[in-house]
Amino acid sequence: MKEIIFYIISAILIVFSVLTVTTNKILRAAVYLLFTLVATAAFYFMMEYEFLAAVQLTVYAGGIVVLIIFSILLTHQINMDLEKSDRLKKISSALIVLLGSIIVIFTISKYTFIPGSEIEDAADTSVNSIGRQLLSYGEGGYILPFEVISILLLAAMIAAIIIAKKEKE
Repeated sequence: MKEIIFYIISAILIVFSVLTVTTNKILRAAVYLLFTLVATAAFYFMMEYEFLAAVQLTVYAGGIVVLIIFSILLTHQINMDLEKSDRLKKISSALIVLLGSIIVIFTISKYTFIPGSEIEDAADTSVNSIGRQLLSYGEGGYILPFEVISILLLAAMIAAIIIAKKEKE
């Protein structure tokens, strides 16, 4: 049963990811991105990473996408078409995607996966432990990625403001 759900979520993720980058309508691209982020959160729930799934839904699906959609709707640019890319951009994008896919497949095929039952030191996933690790400067601390995410959110807010301020042609 888990395999069937995995394949359904994978299909949803692939379809909406492709639709996100190929559509010409800006509002549709934002909605497709929302579905992609929700499907990613579904993967986290399947792996029993509830905290990471909640962060995915709250920060990305709930924050960034809603910010982008509101900026589009508030500026009356709902019918705005994105510019079509030329043939050179399409070919170079396809080559980069192919190269990235080869790197990912090679990396996954060379990695030795260890089943969860064989791991001796199970990670503490309590909220207290996660909070301490997020704000720790020492080994095993995640203060740098935490700050990088805050810069990402700032960049998303600036992008939403730019979209909102863009004048109609």
